[in-house]
Amino acid sequence: MEHATYSPALCVALALMAGMLAQVLARRLSIPGIVVLLGTGVLLGPEVLGLVRPTTLGGALPMLVNFSVAVILFEGALSLDVRRLRKEGRVIRWLVTVGALVTALCGALAARHVMGWSWRNALLFGTLVMVTGPTVITPLLRRIRVVRPVETVLEGEGIFVDAVGAITAVVALEVALRPPEEALSTFFHALALRWAVGLGVGGLAGGLIARGLKSQRAIPEELRNVFSLAMVLGLGQVSGALAPESGVVAVIAAGLVVGNAGVPVRRELVTFKEQLTVMLVGMLFVLLAADVRLREVTALGWRGLVTVGLLMVVARPLAVWASTQGARLTWREKGFIAWMGPRGIVAAAVASLFANRLEAHEMDGGPALRALVFLVIAVTVVVQGLSGGWVADWLGVRRTAPGGYVLLGANGLGRLVARALKAAGQHVTLVDTGDEACRRAQEEGLHVIFGDGLDERTLLRAQLEGRAGFVGLTVNEGVNLLFTQKVRDHDRAAPRLVAMHRGHSAIRKEHATEHNRVLFGDERGLDLWASWCDRGQVSLERWVLEAPQLEASTPGASRALEDALLPVLHVRDGQVRLYDDLTRPLTGDRVDFALHAERADVARDWLAAHGWRPEASVPAPAWSGGILPEPCGPPSLSS
Repeated sequence: MEHATYSPALCVALALMAGMLAQVLARRLSIPGIVVLLGTGVLLGPEVLGLVRPTTLGGALPMLVNFSVAVILFEGALSLDVRRLRKEGRVIRWLVTVGALVTALCGALAARHVMGWSWRNALLFGTLVMVTGPTVITPLLRRIRVVRPVETVLEGEGIFVDAVGAITAVVALEVALRPPEEALSTFFHALALRWAVGLGVGGLAGGLIARGLKSQRAIPEELRNVFSLAMVLGLGQVSGALAPESGVVAVIAAGLVVGNAGVPVRRELVTFKEQLTVMLVGMLFVLLAADVRLREVTALGWRGLVTVGLLMVVARPLAVWASTQGARLTWREKGFIAWMGPRGIVAAAVASLFANRLEAHEMDGGPALRALVFLVIAVTVVVQGLSGGWVADWLGVRRTAPGGYVLLGANGLGRLVARALKAAGQHVTLVDTGDEACRRAQEEGLHVIFGDGLDERTLLRAQLEGRAGFVGLTVNEGVNLLFTQKVRDHDRAAPRLVAMHRGHSAIRKEHATEHNRVLFGDERGLDLWASWCDRGQVSLERWVLEAPQLEASTPGASRALEDALLPVLHVRDGQVRLYDDLTRPLTGDRVDFALHAERADVARDWLAAHGWRPEASVPAPAWSGGILPEPCGPPSLSS
């Protein structure tokens, strides 16, 4: 590629393309995406293929980094639940203060005594490696899926320590560039100013964004995502103009406010930001990796590797030990947190800033500082990213997937389906807002969550990851369809089934089957069946198909059978699944049918005439000792 044809736009475009292709490749190989991104950036950089040349961006590179970091940190803070953070608040506070200080001191001592650097550059290096960062931690946690306390601590630390580390590092650089007699007063004054401006601007802007998103009239629905994006980019720059680097604090504060303000469109907003973050993270890692000179990294030699090793096996465990004294975490959980300390975008971006500023003031050590920070990022990401899953298994901190089904609707029909699944050995969680429905579900020994199944916090309590399927089973097919759309954002692979109401024309069957399956095989009289189940007029019976008839062995929703027979569960070769519109029973298959008591004989006659033989009945709900469970009410967050 000739230099005359190369442009900054081409550089950014190639970085965007390479970043996305690298992450697709990482998914295919089941390895951390950051590992592939770093390798891609080096490969495409000036010293190998020369396709990505960050130097052509000039002053636009820091601007691009600032905008991208604002979106990334806002998205990370948007996903944090304050109630979960409070449970581990003490550990997180100590990690981002005491732990960060320990890391900075250890990093400075290592750079001073191993690398032989001056105290000025050693202390600057220590402040740079204080951060971990959501750009690395969050993707790793999504792959490894550790227990909730560990996940909350690492997510919270990754978000907040970025603000602490970035501001501390920039202030430290300002101090280093000033006369020694002004150092102490400059340090504390600059820190206080940046935190005050960042928190003030971020809190105010977050409140305004949340208020606008809550209003049905203020902002058109189709503009809400881009509105929030524009506000985030703007507030980061406004805050930075008032106090340099305070924009990091501002976007985090705004994300926390919006994410915990009960905004109705929060899920859509999070999804939009997550997709944008994936694109930006890919682009930034490719650009920043390409901006590092390999000869500068290799010039560090064995001393650089020893310095990184000390950060990983001495500084990080020591920081975690000092921050978790008296915490409720087990030693296994502390051990995993101590192992996971990879550095990310913020460390790389600030290191590049340091190198440029030191060079502009004709001070030595800038390129070596940037190279050592890049080495820290590369080694921690590769080693801890690739070994994280193995360490989590060894320490036993992986979160066990709950499995089973989540059913929206604890009405009589929902409880009937739940009993059938439970009798077949499946775990079932019911979600409903009705006190009476929840109480009866608990009396029948079913696990129930009191809450709105369309609310993000209720879905979080239901633990959607790793489920066998999701079922919308209220008597309102519109709500059922909305529920499956909500859970699709969390898990696109798990089956989603919608109960459709016969005779209602508001939602057509073909609309529901675009991304879902139709429960019970077809539209049914949901309100009638729910009422019969509530009155105890429905029984569950298992039938086996012995001699299929040529006409049909599948009971459709014909007028002759719609109030007599309802297929619920399908069992083939020991595999249990709910009966839906794709089910086609074969010889030897078993199906649990719901029979209406008043027309049970009609249902049995039809089954016998179409090649079915009765096998067993599913037990009716019962509890022993005459002692009922506690009444249903809003559960604790640990449920």
